[in-house]
Formats: sequence, C-alpha cells, structure tokens
Amino acid sequence: MSGPPSELPIAVLDALVPRAHRLVVNRRGSTVWEVESHRGRYAVKVGCPIEATAAWPAQPWTALAPGREGAVLDRLGFDDFAYGEWERGTWNFQPWHEGPDLYGLWKPCREPGSSSAPHTSVALGCVEALAELHAKGWAHGDVQPAHFIVGPERTHLIDLALARGGLVPESYDFPFRGCLVHYEAPEIARSVLATGEAEPTQEADIYALGVSLLISATGWRAVEYPDDAPRPVQREAVANGRRRPVRVPGELGDLIEAMLSRAPEDRPTIREVREALS
Repeated sequence: MSGPPSELPIAVLDALVPRAHRLVVNRRGSTVWEVESHRGRYAVKVGCPIEATAAWPAQPWTALAPGREGAVLDRLGFDDFAYGEWERGTWNFQPWHEGPDLYGLWKPCREPGSSSAPHTSVALGCVEALAELHAKGWAHGDVQPAHFIVGPERTHLIDLALARGGLVPESYDFPFRGCLVHYEAPEIARSVLATGEAEPTQEADIYALGVSLLISATGWRAVEYPDDAPRPVQREAVANGRRRPVRVPGELGDLIEAMLSRAPEDRPTIREVREALS
C-alpha cells in the first residue's frame, strides 16, 4: 500500500463515531478530514511516509507529523484532542475551526485595480494568535497564510507539527528541515543549505508573519526567484537577501518592512508588532 489512506483509521472512528466526514486535503504523506461527531466538529490529520521517486527523496517524517503535533498540543495545555498511531504512521484529531484563511480573506485586496485595503484588525488577530504561542516559549516554525484561520470571534493559528519549545516524545520527533521557502527567514534558509537542518525561532516566525501579510495583501513574495526554481535555488535567493520592495501602503507596510529585516535582532518582537497594530 502506498499513499495516504482513503478512509479514517479505526482508532479515530472508534473515538469520534462520525455522523459525517469529508476529505479536505489529500496530498503526499497526509490527509486532513472534517468530521462531524456527537462530540462536535473536528479536524482529523492522518500521516504516512512519502516514498522516494525519481524527482523526490523519501520523506519518512510525514508519517510522524500528526503524532508530533498531538504531543505539542498536549505540552501547550490544549484540550479536546487526541493522537495515536495507525499501521503506516500517526494521526490526531482536534477541534475544527470555521472561517477563511488569511490569504483567502484578503483576496479582494489582490484584485487588479482593487481599492480594498488589508484590514489592520485582521492583521492584529493573526499577531495575537502567534503571540499566544510565543508567550508560552514556543516557536511555530511553519507560519504561513493558510495557517491563520480567521474565525468570527478570534483567529486561530493551526498546524503545530513543526513547533519547537518543549520536549516531545522521541518516537514522534524529527529534525526541522525548513518549511515553505517563501516564508523562510534568511538565517533558516542558510542553515538548511549548509547543514540540511535548522532551528525554528520566534524571530524567524516574525519574518514569516511579515511575508504572510505581504503575500496575502499583494500576491507578491518577499524574495524574487522563478516560480519553477528548485528549492535550493529558492533558498539561495532568500539567504542572499534579494528582497522585493514592500508595496503595502501606510503603517502596515512600514511594519512589514521591519519584520522582514535581514538580521533577526533587527526585527520587532511579537509584542512590539502587536503594540504597533493596536
């Protein structure tokens, strides 16, 4: 058997007894399901290894990612979740958060000739969600627009499988080898190029948040490279700091500019970002 499972693991079915479920994401190494249960609505993540191909090396860590995220949720004191193992990897379930992600919400801002401006209140909601994690001593490691779910009452920061800040079980742990290159800070890109690994930091999260706001508001990446460039070429561009100008008007643009500072120590802290937006 290869590829993600076509159905939910037995352990998840037993725990949630779904009334209905639908597949939301199906990609190499993982599936995400929305499940309606007598307990409520849940996001269920199921991981398996990515097998090697002529164009892509094997990625065994994807099998561990849902279990690692479950362990992180446990360390952070969340409730109403569970995680475990199935025959080819790990799974977790956690409450489903309703709402668009940041990129989807700001789509009108990216329309040609649009007069819509990105709302500072939305940016502040994303900042507050990240601030909660940083206040507990953790770095997210995979900040991107799709991971900010803008709900009716608050914004949720999701996908914590790569977060660092406390011990997780060794059987679920794996090295951090970077994330989507669009959102990698220069120091992260340099470390991955040099050693194959890096250490997520709160300063790198700030950079990634700045890029997330920039891309969501304008559709433009912070760093210029060909769309089809291999990842090492992308990382070289990020590491070398070939950055585009920030074309977001007003104070938000100035703030994003500071968040994208090449040196980690020159970036504002999450507290300073929050104060600037407040």
